[in-house]
Amino acid sequence: MTKQNKAYKFRLYPTEEQAMVIRKTFGCVRFVYNKMLAERKETYESLKDNKEALKKVKRPTPAKYKKEYEWLKEVDSLALANAQLNLDKAYKAFFKGHTKFPKFKSKRHKQSYTTNGVNENIQLLDGYIKLPKLKMVKIKQHRAIPSECVIKSCTLSITASGKYYISILTEYEKEIETKDIEKVVGLDFAMDGLFVDSEGEKANHPKFYRQMLDKLAVEQRKLSRKKKGSSNWDKQRIRVAKIQEKVANQRKNFLHHKSKALVTNYDAVVIEDLDMIGMSQALKFGK
Repeated sequence: MTKQNKAYKFRLYPTEEQAMVIRKTFGCVRFVYNKMLAERKETYESLKDNKEALKKVKRPTPAKYKKEYEWLKEVDSLALANAQLNLDKAYKAFFKGHTKFPKFKSKRHKQSYTTNGVNENIQLLDGYIKLPKLKMVKIKQHRAIPSECVIKSCTLSITASGKYYISILTEYEKEIETKDIEKVVGLDFAMDGLFVDSEGEKANHPKFYRQMLDKLAVEQRKLSRKKKGSSNWDKQRIRVAKIQEKVANQRKNFLHHKSKALVTNYDAVVIEDLDMIGMSQALKFGK
């Protein structure tokens, strides 16, 4: 038996008071992350010529800032601790050459925070989920989580249109069975339609974004005419965000159905290792 992880994503319907706490936690997590990153950069610049002294420097922690910024105590401490872990992971990935140097977080980036399951502080109860600092939050649980799954952590996020979601990471034990590979399919990237398989079948991607271009252009023109920051501008911004979210959801749904069909019908799927971002920049793929 080996331990496996599986995540379940559900829509949340917090009250105004709960939503305010969630948004406050987003801000505190971003603040602590940026504070720690700024301090670590400053320390590195001052001691980069003295590697021995640099190794002895203690890394900043969220607890350090709580004395100066009392309002950090009002949010989930586990969320702040995870901000420190995320920064550590970003640094390790950078020094291994996997990513670029960690950047400061801004309000424009995805807003989210992660809390951990400790002593049953996270529980699912009849259409509600119990969360640290939030108590009982209404949840639309469209699928059941098996009883053998243990909740390890939860990540709360908000979309550009103001919808709240929670991703629940669970852990369970499963016996991995070996399978003989009989049916194999190869997938080749195609500019028109996503991919072509080794049997000549095309994915026939519907091009959801291009279908929505005219409608999106109209709504974006309306947004450009509004005074930024006004209530009408915010309402129009949400209309634009909803269109973009719909396109993203259509893409996800299409890809889920295609991937499910592939793993159902074949024992192995072979794809070419392509740098899609590099190709799009070099060949000017555009949209």
